[in-house]
Amino acid sequence: MRQALFSLLPLVFALAASGSAAAATSCHKEPTFEAWLDGVRAEAKKDGASDHAINSALANVVFDPDIVKKDHAQGVFTQDFLQFSDRMVSSERVSDGRAHIADLQSVFSRIEGTYGVPAAVLTAFWGLETDFGAFDGDGPTLTSLATLGYDCRRSDFFRLQLIDAIKIIDRGDISADQMRGPWAGEIGQLQFIPQRYYDFGVDFDGDGRVDLIHSSADALASAANYLKSLGWHRGEPWLQEVRVPANLPWDQADLSIKVPLSKWSAMGVTLASGKALPANGPDASLFLPIGRNGPAFLAYPNFDVYLQWNNSLVYSSTAAYYATRLAGAGPVARGNATPMKASDVRTIQQILSSKGYNVGKADGVIGAATRAAIKAEQIKYGLPADSYPSPELLAKLQGG
Repeated sequence: MRQALFSLLPLVFALAASGSAAAATSCHKEPTFEAWLDGVRAEAKKDGASDHAINSALANVVFDPDIVKKDHAQGVFTQDFLQFSDRMVSSERVSDGRAHIADLQSVFSRIEGTYGVPAAVLTAFWGLETDFGAFDGDGPTLTSLATLGYDCRRSDFFRLQLIDAIKIIDRGDISADQMRGPWAGEIGQLQFIPQRYYDFGVDFDGDGRVDLIHSSADALASAANYLKSLGWHRGEPWLQEVRVPANLPWDQADLSIKVPLSKWSAMGVTLASGKALPANGPDASLFLPIGRNGPAFLAYPNFDVYLQWNNSLVYSSTAAYYATRLAGAGPVARGNATPMKASDVRTIQQILSSKGYNVGKADGVIGAATRAAIKAEQIKYGLPADSYPSPELLAKLQGG
C-alpha cells in the first residue's frame, strides 16, 4: 500500500524514525483537563463562537494519553531527496495523479483561472498528503487538538487550533462528528490545520459549505488560495531539472542566491536534455538537494512558496519534483552521489555546533542552517562548497 503523509505534524515535517522512543509523560499548566476545557469554552465564546458550536465540539472530547505518546515519540525525518522521492513519487502515483487531473480538468481549469496555481502543483500536494483523499485519517480531531493543547509542549498553538476548529463547526462547514483526521489534528484531503482551514478554506463546489474532507473541489481550491497568499507567481515555473558542469563554482549553488538564467548559462548550466537554458525567465537558484554528485535543479521564486507550505527541504523538493513529473517531465537523473549515514550527519552537526554554528538539534536532518554551516566549512577547508555533507568534510572536521 502506498504511504500518504497525513502523519505530518503542523509546521514540522516529521516521520517516525527508526528505533523506538520512550513514551514521555504529559505535562500541563491547568490542574485538570476539565478546567482547561472551561478556559477554552470561555475563550471561544469571547472569540464569537456560539454556545451550540462550543457544546457540540467539546461534548465528547477527552484527554487521550496515547496521542501525547505519539507526539513525544516523533523522530525527525532523515531520508535524502532520492530516498524519499523514490518512495513517494512512484510511477504508479505519477500515473494516478495525471488521471485525477484529467478527471477534474474543468475544476482545475477554474482553480488556475482564479488563483493562478496549476493542476500539477495542487495534485502533487494532494497525492503526497493523503493519496488523493484516500487516506486522510479517521481519529477524533477535536480530541487530538484538545489533548495536544492541554499538553505543555505546544499548548498555545494547539489551543488556537481547537478554537478555530470550533469556529469551523459554527460556520456550518462540517459537524463535530465529521471532524476526523490523523492524530496531530490536521483536517481534510490537503491536511490543513484548523487555522488554515478557517482562514483560507473556499466553497468551490457552491454548496454553501467549506468542506475540505468530502469535497475535492473545495480542498484543492483552498490549497490554491493558500498558495496564492504565500506569494505564488501565476504562469511561472517552480523547479526545473538541469545539467551542471564539473567545474562549476559550487559555492554559487545555494537557495539564497538567485541570478538571471543568462548567468547560469554562462557557467555551463543547461537543461536536462543538454539544450541551452531559455533566454528569459525569472531569476533562479541552483539547487543541489544531495550535493554536486546528485540531481541538479533550478529553483525559481515559486519554490520558495513550497518551503512556506513545509520548510523541510526533502519534503518541498519532493513535492515540487512530483509536480514537474505530473506536468510532463521525465524521471530525474540520479547522478552518483553516495548517501551519508544519519549518524555521520549528526556527528557533523555536533562538531559544527561546537564551532559556534547554530544548526539546531543534532538530528541528522540536513536543513538550511546545517547546509549554510557546511558550506562555510567547505570553503574554509578548500572543499567543493556544495553545501552538502561528505566523508571528506567529516574527516576534515574530525581532524580539527
